[in-house]
Amino acid sequence: GINVWCAAGKGTFGTQELVGRILASALARVVHHRELILPQLSAPGVAAHLVQKHSGFKVTYGPIRAEDIPQFLDAGLKATKQMRLTSFTIRERAILLPVEIVEAMQAGIVVLPVLFLLAFWGRWGGGTGNALLHGLFSVWVLLLAVAAGAVFTPALLPWLPGRAFSMQGLLAGLLLDVFVLVLHAGGLPAGAGKAEILAWLLLLPAVSAYLAMHFTGCTPYT
Repeated sequence: GINVWCAAGKGTFGTQELVGRILASALARVVHHRELILPQLSAPGVAAHLVQKHSGFKVTYGPIRAEDIPQFLDAGLKATKQMRLTSFTIRERAILLPVEIVEAMQAGIVVLPVLFLLAFWGRWGGGTGNALLHGLFSVWVLLLAVAAGAVFTPALLPWLPGRAFSMQGLLAGLLLDVFVLVLHAGGLPAGAGKAEILAWLLLLPAVSAYLAMHFTGCTPYT
């Protein structure tokens, strides 16, 4: 249902597209009735009266969930109150997390090794152990940023303040900034300067905010 809502909002599931498909498929010659059942969440992009005007098909908005369609049909195209309500529980959000993680790591596969090598090479003069520590620290912080934007933000969505996903992702990143500071108090990589630490603390919430915005099309919150 949510992907339909997203497509309707973007116009890819809209009046013009729907009418075009009806005419292109010669649907009027295939079926005898003149009624279409559309997902309820397609309503933002579909003007029912224009669809009927240009195609001859009356639009009836069905339930939000596909699993309710048989009951909707058996009831004579009448939806219950429950069929009209959308939910987005933590379980429903968790189902989408693997998609978010995979999308984030498509770029991470390239970025992580580059960051590791740059940090490692930059600290080579301080010894192999120090260079390795810096490289691993860089990778670790970026993975935290991915977790903040692609995992923690969707999971904590109802409890993070703000309406904009970018703001919620930013807050999740700032919370992990505090976590990094507490965990590494007195134990940051040897030789790490204040500018280097500050750079990572700024990067973490920035990446988190960017990744959190990707979740917009997966939720009925916006």
